[in-house]
Amino acid sequence: MRQNYAISVFSLLIVLTNIACFSSAANGQSAAPVSLQEQLSAQYKLVKMSGAVVTDAGTTLAVQKGGVISVPWRALVLCPAKFQDNALHPSMGMCAAMLKDVSGYFKTGDKVYPTKIEVNLQKAKISFSVVSCDSCNGVDPPTSMKGQVVFQFPKGYLEKADAGTVENAIGQVFSIGNDTQTQSNQPRGQQEQAQREQPAQQEQAQPDPQTIQLGQGTDEVQAALGKPEKIVNLGPKQLYVYKDLKITFVNGKVSDVQ
Repeated sequence: MRQNYAISVFSLLIVLTNIACFSSAANGQSAAPVSLQEQLSAQYKLVKMSGAVVTDAGTTLAVQKGGVISVPWRALVLCPAKFQDNALHPSMGMCAAMLKDVSGYFKTGDKVYPTKIEVNLQKAKISFSVVSCDSCNGVDPPTSMKGQVVFQFPKGYLEKADAGTVENAIGQVFSIGNDTQTQSNQPRGQQEQAQREQPAQQEQAQPDPQTIQLGQGTDEVQAALGKPEKIVNLGPKQLYVYKDLKITFVNGKVSDVQ
C-alpha cells in the first residue's frame, strides 16, 4: 500500500514538473522580441499598387534631401542613393549614366510613399524603396516615379539597434509627412471627386451679395451694409461713405450709388 502511494506521488510530481516546464517555454515564446523589420513595417505603412495606380495609400513621407534618382514605375533597375555617416551620397556611376534619359531626381519637399523595406542584419543595411505621391505633389497625369535609398550602418550595428535611432536616420532623408492631408490618403477616384465638389461647396458657403436699390431708406441700407465710415449732412441731401462705396440720399431715399 505504501509502495503504491509512493508511486502515485512520484507520478504526480513528474506531471507537475512537465506542466511547469511547458508553461515556462510558452511564456518565453510569447515574450520573443519584436524584430527591427517588424518595427519598421509598423512605423511605415507600405503603399498598395495595382500596376502604376495607388489603390491603398501608405504613410506619406516628405523628401528631405536631394540626390535620390527617380525612375519610371515599370523600370526594372533602380539606382539607389546611399545614406552613410549622416550624409546622403547621390546615385552615380554606370547605373545613373544608363538611365539618364528616363530618370530624374526627387526634389526636396516631394511627397512619396514607401513601397518596400528590407533589413539586412548581416550587411548592416536597410533598403528603403519609395514611389511618388503624385496626388500630393499636384502632378497630373501621374508619373509614379520610384526610387531607393540604402541606409548603411557599421557592421553589427543593426543587430542591437534601437528602432527609434534607425527611424531618426531614415527621417533625415524621408520624414513622415504632416498627414493632415487626409485627401492624399484617399484613393485617386475619391480625391478627384472631392476636388470637383470643393468649388461647389465653396460657392454654397458664400453669402448672397447685398443689394442696394434706388429709393431705399437709410435704415434699409444700414441693415444691409452696416454703419458707414462717414455721414455727410447737406440739408435734404446726405452722403453715406463706406470703404469702397458712396451712397447719396435725397430726402432720406437712395438717389445715387458710386
